[in-house]
Amino acid sequence: MARNEEKAQSMLNRWVDMKNEERKKPKERRPYLASECRDLADAHKWRSEILREIGVKVTEIQNEGLGEHRLRDLNDEINKLLRERVHWERRIVDLGGPNYTKHAAKMTDLEGNIIDVPNPSGRGPGYRYFGAAKKLPGVRELFEKPPEVKKRRTRYEIYKRIDASYYGYRDDEDGILEKLEAPAQDDMRRRAVEELERIKAIRSEAMKLVKSGEVASVEPTAAPAVDVVLFEGVEDVVEEERRLEMEKEELERSKVQQEFVAHVPLPDDKEIERMVVEKKKKELLSKYMSEELMEEEQEAKEMLNVNR
Repeated sequence: MARNEEKAQSMLNRWVDMKNEERKKPKERRPYLASECRDLADAHKWRSEILREIGVKVTEIQNEGLGEHRLRDLNDEINKLLRERVHWERRIVDLGGPNYTKHAAKMTDLEGNIIDVPNPSGRGPGYRYFGAAKKLPGVRELFEKPPEVKKRRTRYEIYKRIDASYYGYRDDEDGILEKLEAPAQDDMRRRAVEELERIKAIRSEAMKLVKSGEVASVEPTAAPAVDVVLFEGVEDVVEEERRLEMEKEELERSKVQQEFVAHVPLPDDKEIERMVVEKKKKELLSKYMSEELMEEEQEAKEMLNVNR
């Protein structure tokens, strides 16, 4: 049996292949303008062909060893096919087909995050980079995020966060501080009460001794407290009591002296008021009238028998 290569070179097989080629239709060429297409099925076919070409070139542009010039050319060809695809998708919509632009892929950066690069490098709206072309000089900067500038907070923003908790007004709401302070507060209150009772006892004893004129004798351990109470408090209290007693005696003596009988008639309030008014009147007349006018007025009053 002959080999496959020998069979393919035989006269019969070559003749059969030639007839098959003749039966085939000539290969159709994609129209230059999408508007020239009048059939919806043909528009879908040309769009699918463009997508296959884009897939092949996107696979090829992933190779970083192609060089900068080849990568840029491949990227330009892919963007040209993308624009052509958009034209065919619009033509499909015009012919009554589905709208593919709603589900179009978006631009991503080196980390896969979707970004918006409307017009990078001045190459027209919607220019995109693929594969290794994203790492070319001058292109990487387009996908790098600008450094975040720490904005200084304003006075309003600072005071907006300040509330009662900032000043410690809500420290007791959790109940922890209250539980810790309760024993210490009770102990301080107990010691204060004991000290107050002790000072009261010393003060009462010291007051008794001072009033009686005896010398206060206390225990040596209580000497500082006695000194404080005796020399700072007790003497002042005793002096105050003595002063009050003297004032009371003086008041009683003054009351006794004031109780007397008047043997001459005394002027009442109205008479005193009349005398004061008369005196003021005379002062005003002496200030604004001459002596001659005053004498004439006095003579006129005597002639008319007027006392005022």
